[in-house]
Amino acid sequence: MSNLLEDKVALVTGAGNGIGRAIVVAMARAGAKVVINDIGVSLSGEGGSASPAEETKAEIEAFGGEAAISTDSVGEWESARKIVQTATDSFGRLDIVVNNAGILRDAMFHKMSIEQWQSVVNVHLNGAFYVSRAAAGLFRAQESGSYIHMVSTSGLIGNLGQSNYSAAKMGVVGLSKSIALDMRRYNVRSNCIAPFAWGRMTSNIPAETPDQKARVENLKKMTPEKNAPIAVFLGSDDARDISGQIFSVRKNEIFLMGQSRPLRSVHTAGNWTPETVRDHAIPALRPSFYPLDRSQDVFTGTPADFHHQARAPARPAKEHMPCAAPPSSALFALRSAPSAVSCARSRSRFSGAPSPGPCSNAPASTRY
Repeated sequence: MSNLLEDKVALVTGAGNGIGRAIVVAMARAGAKVVINDIGVSLSGEGGSASPAEETKAEIEAFGGEAAISTDSVGEWESARKIVQTATDSFGRLDIVVNNAGILRDAMFHKMSIEQWQSVVNVHLNGAFYVSRAAAGLFRAQESGSYIHMVSTSGLIGNLGQSNYSAAKMGVVGLSKSIALDMRRYNVRSNCIAPFAWGRMTSNIPAETPDQKARVENLKKMTPEKNAPIAVFLGSDDARDISGQIFSVRKNEIFLMGQSRPLRSVHTAGNWTPETVRDHAIPALRPSFYPLDRSQDVFTGTPADFHHQARAPARPAKEHMPCAAPPSSALFALRSAPSAVSCARSRSRFSGAPSPGPCSNAPASTRY
């Protein structure tokens, strides 16, 4: 057993099953005292049972770990405060918050009900805010703390039939960055993980065509436990200088995901009109437009089984790829890509005179 989290207290929401359970067990094995928050509902958020949390607690106590249970919902402010209070009542402090709780109510956008939208956004986005905000006072007072938010490539890249889930997860991305900026002065950090794993949240993926069946078989190899090591690390003091980042884990691969920055610019000596936008701005910008990719269009192929190396995500070669040429799928030790994005504010990026942006092969700003 590792002692990376010795003397720390970790709170993991949605910890009764899947990725949440894998993370809370791994944190306990790393020496943390843990709070298992789970209300035992179905994937769609129905029902309720303490059994998943109790089973996870029994597993942790079997190897000598310490755990407490919270069955309060993340979806309400007062109950979120009770979740955090469980940590302080049980162990006297709180050092790590993992926002993992979630439900699914998938539907095509034009068929999605208001209830489907509100229920998913409330658990994922409001829940992440409520629990994080409830812990913020503790983190500020002790001048330390780590937030780890589970997000999704369904939001970062795109997916069909998940507008509620995608929007909520992208909201969590923005929330995490705001926390990282606002609480940096108190040595509090906030990061995101976009996991790939087979479990309840992915078990409803269609498996009818040969391609779909192959994708599902690949997903089944990506167990929830693959996502736990980076979560344990981000919760540790060894990650004290890492904040505002978005990681993704796919089996034995760890990706650093990009964050939105200007790609191209075009300007005019006078004022733009709809016609000059049409005739000049859009043709200049169009080569850098993003396609309507889904997550599986970007993360293609089979996950790498190699350890301690970087694998560039396999992507189709397209002329409109921004900044660098489409990355190769070959394995290499270091990738010549932009370094980790700092906790920069928007005005830090849009400051001073207009420039082509950070890409070395970006064309000079076009003037009309």
